[in-house]
Amino acid sequence: MTSMRRRLLVLLAAVLVLAGLGTGVVLHAAARADQANQPHAGDPTVSAGRLTLAQKSRLMFVNAAAGPHRTAVASVPSADPGGGRTASDLKCVRFYAAAGTGVCLQSNPGVLKQSNRALLLDADLRTRRTFPLAGTPSRARVSPSGRFVAWTVFVSGESYASAFFSTRTSVLDTRTMKLTPSLETFSIIKDGKPYHASDINFWGVTFATDDDTFYATLNTADKTYLVRGSLSRRTVTTLVENVECPSLSPDGTRVAFKKRVLSRTDLWHEYVLDLRTLRETPLAERHSVDDQATWLDNRTVAYALPSDGDVKSTDLWSVPADGTGKPSLLIAGASSPAPL
Repeated sequence: MTSMRRRLLVLLAAVLVLAGLGTGVVLHAAARADQANQPHAGDPTVSAGRLTLAQKSRLMFVNAAAGPHRTAVASVPSADPGGGRTASDLKCVRFYAAAGTGVCLQSNPGVLKQSNRALLLDADLRTRRTFPLAGTPSRARVSPSGRFVAWTVFVSGESYASAFFSTRTSVLDTRTMKLTPSLETFSIIKDGKPYHASDINFWGVTFATDDDTFYATLNTADKTYLVRGSLSRRTVTTLVENVECPSLSPDGTRVAFKKRVLSRTDLWHEYVLDLRTLRETPLAERHSVDDQATWLDNRTVAYALPSDGDVKSTDLWSVPADGTGKPSLLIAGASSPAPL
């Protein structure tokens, strides 16, 4: 009997210790979250307000500045991106919008695992449909017409620099609400021949204006390729190697992309590819860019870089698309730009 009591006491003590540790972890996380919700001196002014995708000459983005509006979708005038920003009550990890259609990828921590979902948004940022995600949000795009939406998630691994990772890229037709859960079901033409492999991954979709053509990254056998795809034919064709996270220019003639500069490293430089000649132009940004760039217009691309002193925050930078000039800070404390 005494032995049994001792075992019960030991078990109770262990439970209390684990409960204490759990409470400590929760309180520590809450304290860090509370600190992130406090504005810092010198941060940009962020005010709550109503945002719509019908606004013109605005640049929308995910606000990364500390304060109560951190991770909220926000907006600034395109002509004054460094000015005060207006924040909605919608919070996203990734965001994009075009032609009155928006997509918001969310990731919320849970008791056992995080909950990830994609929100299809109308012009007033109201949720039309919600889709569960198979992993951690990574990339999001909307076609120029607003008809198609694409997103990429990490099913395993945490970044494109991980030794082992797996992605899943989905495409949604917003007219019919038909969802293609994975581009891996599309037929692949590689080097002019049908290609099949068990290690195929796609990510970083960007759409053309014809509501059929798209570009994306294909990864297989430790190599990445730019592929041109057809939604109607459900096919992709490889074009060139060493292209990741493509972004099609508004005039449809060029693709901005990140190019791995050293094999098996997480160092990428930003380039622009002429789709007619396949000529690559290195851009003036010399930092490693791990982002899917966004064209602000036919002359300028924008992308996120880590903020100085804050590994969990990013700033938006811009650079000329012809390889001239130099990078300039576009919006401090921001990510996921979407020009309206």
